[in-house]
Amino acid sequence: MVITNDIHLPAEEELTVPEVNLSSSALRAGAFHLGKHCEKQNLEFLLCRQELDDPRKCIEEGKQVTSCTMNFFRLVKKTCADEFTQYANCLDKSSPYFDYNKCRNTQGVYDKCIFENLKIERPEYGYYCRPKVHDSPRPRPPQPEKPNYPDTPPSLPDDYPRPPAKYGSRFHFVN
Repeated sequence: MVITNDIHLPAEEELTVPEVNLSSSALRAGAFHLGKHCEKQNLEFLLCRQELDDPRKCIEEGKQVTSCTMNFFRLVKKTCADEFTQYANCLDKSSPYFDYNKCRNTQGVYDKCIFENLKIERPEYGYYCRPKVHDSPRPRPPQPEKPNYPDTPPSLPDDYPRPPAKYGSRFHFVN
């Protein structure tokens, strides 16, 4: 990729953070509770990426997500290490796709431990698919102005005859 001198790239020290050094099965085992625990930081990071459309401007939000993730797994290790390990091992060894349905017994024990110690309830099905309103402390970025073209032709009048499509509508479910 070619860039010019006027593009600022962050220094390596600015990008270096401690990584979450866990296996896929461990991350998958803690995913639902991690999402609830770090929901505010995740939403802030995603909103920043969506609004600013430049990953370099969202480095601090990304660091907060990583820090929250590290803190969550430290709490799990301190309070529910055995239950978490059993659940992660079950996910790892029961199927090649880390299927949850094969490990419901160990999941129930792990969920109960997390709820009793960290007061985080496993979210119900579809929780992460729902739209959420996030109140961000960052100011909203300026919206680009819509271009105004003075030589735009006028639109057709509403009563202009519109014959049906020659080969039918592509939206066959509407007809």
